[in-house]
Amino acid sequence: MTFYVTKRLAESLIVLFVMSFAIYALMALMPGDPIDIMVQSDPHLTPADATRLKEIYGLDQPFSKRYANWFFSAVQGDFGYSRIHNRPTLEILAPRLTNTAWLMLASLLFSLIIALPIGIYSALHPYSKTDYLVNFVALGGISIPIFWLALMLIVVFSVWLGWLPAGGMHTVGERGLADSLRHMILPVVTLSIASIGSLTRYVRSAMMEVLRNDYIRTARAKGLSQSTIVFKHALRNAMIPVVTIIALSFGTLFSGALITETMFSYLGMGKLIYDSIIGNDFNMALVSLLFATALVLASNLLADLIYAWLDPRIHYR
Repeated sequence: MTFYVTKRLAESLIVLFVMSFAIYALMALMPGDPIDIMVQSDPHLTPADATRLKEIYGLDQPFSKRYANWFFSAVQGDFGYSRIHNRPTLEILAPRLTNTAWLMLASLLFSLIIALPIGIYSALHPYSKTDYLVNFVALGGISIPIFWLALMLIVVFSVWLGWLPAGGMHTVGERGLADSLRHMILPVVTLSIASIGSLTRYVRSAMMEVLRNDYIRTARAKGLSQSTIVFKHALRNAMIPVVTIIALSFGTLFSGALITETMFSYLGMGKLIYDSIIGNDFNMALVSLLFATALVLASNLLADLIYAWLDPRIHYR
């Protein structure tokens, strides 16, 4: 197991290196230049000043040399400064990463709490009226665009009913846990709707397949209770493909978080990436996208380790 984890970590480092080059290249192709934007916003700066500043920041060098300088600085822990915030990128990223992690974790837990019992019930009553209704609602949840759902939730629960705040993370003058949780409700629900639909269908499909196996018939023949058969024998085996979907959904959740955080003005990584790209904050956008890639890689590694816990027959070498 230790060798496998070490090998996967080494592979993840290679992926991060390739992604850093790809993201750096894409960011370099963006129109506009930080120095040009600075010159346009300050009439006192001359073209000579712009040339001098580009020499100072190395923007007059070839792409390969600029990337090499950035890479070796990043390896030493120096990811540069944010142009918008005038602070080191890691100082800005750390609290935003924490906020997004809490948002994604809450969304995932909420999705599992809803999807697991509904998917299990639907699998135990296949092709019934309830099963058809579950599938219809699940497909509807998957099909709803996130930005439209966010707007509708804001209109209904914030504008019409006035029950929940429309955006932000805290009410001015309040910093309590209850206030923070109230601000998280709409973003969490927005992120969870599509996940609930897809997870419900995957749980239903996996449970239906497992319930057809011979060992389930044997358990029933031995007189075991329905709850023992479902939760002790069937669910554990059915969760193996579901864990794969959960791991892959981290990327989907993160992409959804970018839209959700922007719509609700939630100060997380998604909004940070959006603001950095719009504001041409090269370093901030680059580091944020790299950490997002690392988060997806870590979730996939965690899923592989959970496989071995769910099924003792799985061994990694």
